[in-house]
Amino acid sequence: MNNDGEAIRLKYEELGVEEYYSHFGAEYRNPHELIIAEVLREAVSRWNLDLTQVLDLACGSGEVTLVLQQLGAKQIDGVDPFTGEAYLARTSQQAEAVSFEQVASGAMAGRRYSLVVCSFAMHLVAESWLPSLLFQLGELSDYLLILTPHKRPELKAEWGWMLDGEFMIERVRARLYWLKK
Repeated sequence: MNNDGEAIRLKYEELGVEEYYSHFGAEYRNPHELIIAEVLREAVSRWNLDLTQVLDLACGSGEVTLVLQQLGAKQIDGVDPFTGEAYLARTSQQAEAVSFEQVASGAMAGRRYSLVVCSFAMHLVAESWLPSLLFQLGELSDYLLILTPHKRPELKAEWGWMLDGEFMIERVRARLYWLKK
């Protein structure tokens, strides 16, 4: 399987996201890993992010987790319904097989994180699920960092999240949101 960005996008279109990961999830690697690492390092430095207890949402093969470990994160929980084998192989940690829809339905209720990071995946969430997902993420943390190659998703103020800052490096956008209470 070719893991370049264009090949993945074409496979998403051909198979759909769930079917793609059912075939290739165990061997998945984000082809943009180096730039993700650069953007993440800049975000942690620029915004002095609290890495005490981090949720790596849609953790893939651990790109974010590995960088956060290097940056001194104390505890990182990976969540991804498709790439558990790839995550375990790279991080030596188990990822919980929880989908965006399950998070939106309250599957992670009762937990608390200093930061939620979602890299290269939030744009895949169906727009109808976004309000519920963002409500539940607000129950988990007051801070949400989204790394994306898109302008999507666009979070609406009525969902409770306020944009704290944004920057872009090589077409990868970092957006930090805080929960308005």
